[in-house]
Amino acid sequence: MARPARVRPSDPRDEHFEDLPVSANASKDGIYFTTRRNSYYKGMRVFVTFPYNSPHDPMNCEYMAEVVRVEELPNGRFGVAVHLKLAVTYGDSAPTGSLSRA
Repeated sequence: MARPARVRPSDPRDEHFEDLPVSANASKDGIYFTTRRNSYYKGMRVFVTFPYNSPHDPMNCEYMAEVVRVEELPNGRFGVAVHLKLAVTYGDSAPTGSLSRA
């Protein structure tokens, strides 16, 4: 399922970046994508918006996620698997099991 995503580190100790990969595979619990960024590591906490259309799209859903696998691929690319842990919603009402960030 090739869909755009937005990935950012959630830990302030990690160098800030915004990666806009396209998923190669996705399930309800995770996403696998390829990237040229070499800054991902196993155990890294990230914010993942999936699917990602534009910064102001009300259909965007952001998750707290953890990198569970990083594979070195040919041509300077990396395969990254992330486990989606918790949906993060913005605004006053958050569904059960989500965080609300106002």
